[in-house]
Amino acid sequence: MTVAATVPKSDGDHGECLRAVRDVTLPDRVASLADAYERHFEERDRFLWRWFYALAPSFTLSTVEECHAAHVREQKTILTMYVTVLDDLVEHHGDRATFRETRRLACDTVPADPERAAVGAETFAFVERLWTEFEDGLAEAPRRGEFADLFAYDFRQTADAMEYSALVSDTPHMANLTGATRYDAHNMVLFSYADVDLMFSPSFDRRDLGSVRDTLWDLQEMARIGNWLTTWEREVFEGDFSAGPVVAAIEGDVVSPEAVAAADDPDAVVESIRESGLEDRFRRRWQRIHDDVRSRDADAESVDVDALIAGMETVFEFHLATKGLK
Repeated sequence: MTVAATVPKSDGDHGECLRAVRDVTLPDRVASLADAYERHFEERDRFLWRWFYALAPSFTLSTVEECHAAHVREQKTILTMYVTVLDDLVEHHGDRATFRETRRLACDTVPADPERAAVGAETFAFVERLWTEFEDGLAEAPRRGEFADLFAYDFRQTADAMEYSALVSDTPHMANLTGATRYDAHNMVLFSYADVDLMFSPSFDRRDLGSVRDTLWDLQEMARIGNWLTTWEREVFEGDFSAGPVVAAIEGDVVSPEAVAAADDPDAVVESIRESGLEDRFRRRWQRIHDDVRSRDADAESVDVDALIAGMETVFEFHLATKGLK
């Protein structure tokens, strides 16, 4: 295997990526949920859902049958909406009570109790609708029973990553890059997306599962770095201090936990991090992971791992192209 791509050094002209997102027409099932989202939440606009929908085929496993491809794309977009709402509840709203109950929809054998949530009944019902739409969409998956437990486990890691991120934002003194890498990377949901693919992959050979998941660890960190590099500034202004460049700045004494927590002058915090060169450090880290995963021979016969890696290169390009828009 040869190293095929190099991480872009600057944001440059990414008009093609932007056009690909803006040209997206969401399918009716997703568009209806996007309409409902806008009635209950205001943190995200429709661009984010179009962004994900445009990209989803790039990191879909090659084993997904063509007859299921459009449905799988919708499924993963709806799962992204559910994840985003959970993340916004705990990060932007500081609403741990509602987060705890709405994550139960996916992660707990104890039924969620709307009475324990801080939001109104209609808003809770919308989050419940998101999860139900996703879960119902798995009903006809040829291998749902085979991979359901794996999905449940992997999704719990995503929910825990959201809670970890919120804890770091509330307690900047606990910030460390090991935690950000091991915990927060699960916020990219890459393992759960792959599990959905596997449910719709009759030709996938289970003997390839370990090799695919080994690769996913690297690709998920690459996705997390791309997201960090293009959202950390906005997140500082929103009071979210869990992004890698911010954590590295705290750990490296570029900014103090007290200055970050006080948030009296977020402009100064952002400028200090910009001038520190830490963004380049994360670009180099992306490149090292990319080069390493490209140079390995993945022991997987039934799935095209090279195509999956190439998809993550596309994801990084889209992150850079849409900085400040999602």
